Amino acid sequence: MKQFLLFFSFLFFFQLLNAQRNIAIIPEPVSVRELGGIFTLKNNALVQSVSADNSADAVADILIQSLQATGYSFSKDKNAGTADFRLEVLASPDAELGNEGYKLLVTPSGINMTANSAAGLFYGVQSLLQLLPKEIESKKVVAGVNWTAPSVEITDYPRFGWRGLMFDVSRHFFTKEEVKRFIDDMVKYKYNLLHMHLTDDQGWRLEIKSLPKLTSVGAWNVKKEGRFNYFSKPAAGEPRDYGGFYTHDDIREIIAYATSRYVNVLPEIDVPGHSLAAIASYPELSCTPGADKYVVNSGEPFMVWPPGGHFYGLLDNTLCPANEKVYTFLDKVFTEVAELFPFEYIHMGGDETARNFWEKSAAIKALMQKEKLKNLDEVQSYFVKRVAKIIESKGKKVIGWDEILQGGLAPNTAVMSWQGMKGGIEAAKQKHQVVMSPTTFVYLDYMQGDAAIEPPVYASLRLNKTYEFDPLPKGVDPDYIKGGQANLWTEQVYNMRHAQYMLWPRAFAVSESVWSPASKKNWADFVKRVEKQFERLDMAETKYAPSMYDPIFKVTKSSSNLPVVTLSTEISGLDIHYSFENSFPDNFYPKYQSPLTVPKDAQFMKLITYRDGKPVGRLIVMPVMELKKRAGIK
Repeated sequence: MKQFLLFFSFLFFFQLLNAQRNIAIIPEPVSVRELGGIFTLKNNALVQSVSADNSADAVADILIQSLQATGYSFSKDKNAGTADFRLEVLASPDAELGNEGYKLLVTPSGINMTANSAAGLFYGVQSLLQLLPKEIESKKVVAGVNWTAPSVEITDYPRFGWRGLMFDVSRHFFTKEEVKRFIDDMVKYKYNLLHMHLTDDQGWRLEIKSLPKLTSVGAWNVKKEGRFNYFSKPAAGEPRDYGGFYTHDDIREIIAYATSRYVNVLPEIDVPGHSLAAIASYPELSCTPGADKYVVNSGEPFMVWPPGGHFYGLLDNTLCPANEKVYTFLDKVFTEVAELFPFEYIHMGGDETARNFWEKSAAIKALMQKEKLKNLDEVQSYFVKRVAKIIESKGKKVIGWDEILQGGLAPNTAVMSWQGMKGGIEAAKQKHQVVMSPTTFVYLDYMQGDAAIEPPVYASLRLNKTYEFDPLPKGVDPDYIKGGQANLWTEQVYNMRHAQYMLWPRAFAVSESVWSPASKKNWADFVKRVEKQFERLDMAETKYAPSMYDPIFKVTKSSSNLPVVTLSTEISGLDIHYSFENSFPDNFYPKYQSPLTVPKDAQFMKLITYRDGKPVGRLIVMPVMELKKRAGIK
């Protein structure tokens, strides 16, 4: 009998320990207290929603929908005395929680969730789902799973109100169903702002009924496959049938879907630069002769970014600030944008204006003389201030990239700081609202591992660097920092699977930076939780990058003019195995211990990482010629 009791005591302890190990919530909650014990979900569970305005009922529906992988049936009863799940919007607000916080109590007898709003309950549901087995993420019913959650008490609320992800749907068009999937993925990690980059040189993606050519012409280019900005120039007869746009009804559907998941949608109309699609549609918006020959860009070179120098346009992709037709055009555009998007802000872009055509424009020179503008910074400021007045006349607030600071910022305009943090710091000092979105931490189009294996982009940004992001710089008044945002530009992103690969896991890091207390951030603990999330992404059939498992190269030159390779790993506990001949290394091959001098006649270095005898990284084939190039050996 004693052995029988001992066995079941051990079994209970093992189940409890295993449940505790699975507490791997991202973003990290403010407080998690493990209580001991396990909640077991059973068929015919009862869900109770309590709120004066019935808002909790919609969250209860989302919870039930999210539990479909169990195959169980659920019922709702607002008046039940006891329930397996109880979701309550508090009649007397809890001051600690704010508008989006929640408290979650999981015990063996049931689950209780409270919040000041339905949004708070929604975020509580996201944490609850991460306590359940990974199979809960499956789109199909999964049999044979013990649907349990550890008993915990969680108190949680966000650090910042603006927790954004930008989705560039202009460079490559993504359907409304793909945008909905993007929303589904982001809300799991408590993002609440979808920034849609709707216009650029490669496509105008929003129907403007008063300007039909914007979509009949501006939404289409020539399909190219390969590397963006290296494509050949399309021939005159090639079909311009690659692209698409959102109708007004599409946008209303996207916004309704986002709203049901407590996400605001920020529209961006990027002007005066990045406007080739608009100019191809309406050439009279330019002050440059020959604009009537312009076409929507398909990825062929059209701008030059010299190393360390000022970029310039090979053609004029800017709206002309000296052209009154531009302001009439933008008034029509922003009238329809404001009617479609209920969010309080409209993003006007303002970044990367190629001014080399402005420099020689007679119309710009005349404008400068008339308005007493000293330089092109002030020309840009003149344009920004006029556009700001148009947007504000529609009852909206203005936000733009940090270039709108140049020449003086329009009153009441918010700044999205992308060129590092400095623009945001300066804007905050001027008492403007700021969203931090710096390339140095949150540009998710950058490579996340070595260029030898990653899709080629012009810069790199590893997961551990992204995890260092803090939207609130030291010495800056927090009243002016609205929050932070990660940006996914899609010049090199052609489909949804690749978009997912670029987002995850770096978007995990950003979510923790904008939601969790700064004091709770811990890289080693974060990595463990990321690996648990990888299992959940696998079940959800969501693609992600395993780049954090791959080695990092540092290459120098030996006295005998050969490359010397120093290797490291982004996360601890990995072994790197390598070869310099033409076979493929595994864990029986040499393990990296110290810097390696490349053999004189080697052509390739092949590497793979292992942990506990199992491969975790990808096989990397590094040409020795590339190593020589990095070492400066000719």
